[in-house]
Amino acid sequence: MQMRQLGKTGLSIAPIVFGGNVFGWTADEKTSYAILDAFFDAGFNTVDTADVYSAWVPGNRGGDSEEIIGKWLKRSGLSRDKAIIVTKVGSEMGPGRKGLKESYILRAVEDSLSRLQTDYIDLYLSHWPDPETPHEETLGAFAKLKQQGKIRAIGCSNLDTGQLQGSLEAAKKAGLPRYDVLQPEYNLYDRSGFEGPLADLCLQEDIGVITYFSLAAGFLSGKYRTKADTEGRARENRVAKYLDAKGLKILAALDGISKETGAKPAEIALAWLLGKKAVTAPIASATSLTQLQALINAAKLELSAEAMAVLDKAGAQEN
Repeated sequence: MQMRQLGKTGLSIAPIVFGGNVFGWTADEKTSYAILDAFFDAGFNTVDTADVYSAWVPGNRGGDSEEIIGKWLKRSGLSRDKAIIVTKVGSEMGPGRKGLKESYILRAVEDSLSRLQTDYIDLYLSHWPDPETPHEETLGAFAKLKQQGKIRAIGCSNLDTGQLQGSLEAAKKAGLPRYDVLQPEYNLYDRSGFEGPLADLCLQEDIGVITYFSLAAGFLSGKYRTKADTEGRARENRVAKYLDAKGLKILAALDGISKETGAKPAEIALAWLLGKKAVTAPIASATSLTQLQALINAAKLELSAEAMAVLDKAGAQEN
């Protein structure tokens, strides 16, 4: 499997990053272990999570995903340097526990390290913009953690073009480490937030890009085609917005390419992302070994220029 360089981080990652938001949510502990075993056995090496996953589930408190990954790391026997762990800080974890101030980051990283049962985090991301905290303070906290060996590389999630550019300028002016990775929402349906100036900036500055919601909350797998298909599902509210004319047009394009290639819609949707110059690797989740196979297959699928053009047109933003 051909590895991809993640910006200037020095990290080499496989073409698909596993999305650990499902751990402790739609995948219980036993299932999570089985999926992680199979994912790494297939030659992949990167798992994405966040301290807040999965606080939205009744009975969960946040940190659930990190805890499962930590337990798996210990029980798997895998050498620590064979796994790249990505986690995030900044989402609300309780009263007074959110944001990107230095004091909070230095506290939150210790909690994540404890849950992950590791001495260091390979890639630590600021989860959301924090308008109350200057970039210099956040980057200064990350610099301290890098010096202490507790994190290896840093990145950000959900920054727009202006915010990312501002962080780069702040880092340069203050002599601090910059964000070398961006994690944006990007898929065949949701394109306007990343395509254009933000993607151009990432290419210009050699910033690695790992996309989230790569399958549009499962919509691009093709299993949700009517509102009835979503009822009672864990992702019901997240998928509903895709069930419009544009979404159905995208599904039709995926179906057509599926007939030509024999690949599943989810595999094609991920391969489309892998065909984008600015994207290093998409993040995608699975809650069964059958679903996992689609992620494995996607890493091997190379779409023709014609297929890419068909998909580009189907998901194009309407003026």
